[in-house]
Amino acid sequence: MKNILVTGGAGFIGSNFVKHMLATYNYKIINLDLLTYAGNLENLKEVQDHPNYTFIKGDIRDRKLVNSIFEEYKITQVVNFAAESHVDRSIEDPEIFLLTNVLGTQALIDAAKANWKVDPENKYSKEYKKDVKFLQVSTDEVYGTLDATGMFKETTPLAPNSPYSASKTSADLIVRAYNETFGLPINITRCSNNYGPYQFPEKLIPLMINNCKKNSKLPVYGDGMQIRDWLHVKDHCTGIDTVFHKGKIGEVYNIGGNNEKANIEIVKLILKELGKSEELIKYVKDRPGHDRRYAIDNTKITTELGWSPSYTFEQGIRETIKWYIDNEHWMNNVTSGDYMKYYEQMYK
Repeated sequence: MKNILVTGGAGFIGSNFVKHMLATYNYKIINLDLLTYAGNLENLKEVQDHPNYTFIKGDIRDRKLVNSIFEEYKITQVVNFAAESHVDRSIEDPEIFLLTNVLGTQALIDAAKANWKVDPENKYSKEYKKDVKFLQVSTDEVYGTLDATGMFKETTPLAPNSPYSASKTSADLIVRAYNETFGLPINITRCSNNYGPYQFPEKLIPLMINNCKKNSKLPVYGDGMQIRDWLHVKDHCTGIDTVFHKGKIGEVYNIGGNNEKANIEIVKLILKELGKSEELIKYVKDRPGHDRRYAIDNTKITTELGWSPSYTFEQGIRETIKWYIDNEHWMNNVTSGDYMKYYEQMYK
């Protein structure tokens, strides 16, 4: 039996991953989440009574709490989703991103190192213990930006352009250092832009869908020609699952969806699907340091580990739009802030 600590498991990607793992394996999942603005326990209602699932409200920076979780639940693996992740918020308040994404990751990996009893005499052996692993979930934004050609490879130099991506880069390097120095078994995954159900509506796709429903203006940064490689969250979860089970210790794996789209293209597609006029589009001043293009080369994970995305963007975006339309109650709770009451109702 694996006892997996999933941090940030009430967020968008984390909650989808928790449900994927519980549906696929007989593993114990311990979900540690602070339930900040984007953590939503309603995302996990369908598994809250699952016998292999435990939720703990807490901060990965709380070393005493994290160590007690490792000891009580005999944690054998960690999948770290916990992070502040919105670029705009990082521009307004960089410090919280450094505290959570950098110092939080260090506190978490220190607990893993202590409880898995890394042997200092064997610190350079990357195979010292095969039954434990620390998997750091990261982002393609650590690579910076691309021009009209080229793709991000795992060997692309790290060149973050926002406080958010700088904090994730720092966390990645800490995780890498613990492998190189102490022999801690780690993997790092770097994904392209995710979309799908349960995404907090400050992100492009759910924001545009929600504004369309309300006939509100759709704010588009600059000329809207920022290009992203879009990855369905369920494909991302199977990609992490693949690295979790098959990834070579110490390695980085890019997870991309092979779906490059300009932001304005997506906005217009959503308008068309919902039968709305493009007059709702409102171009606004571009944000500082806005990366122009991301594109993931996922050759390594596809050839070495046998993973590949299953969703086409056309299929995924239509399913996603339908999900948000069909789950109006979820969206209303999130946009009104009522979802924050769910923890008190369930765990008071």
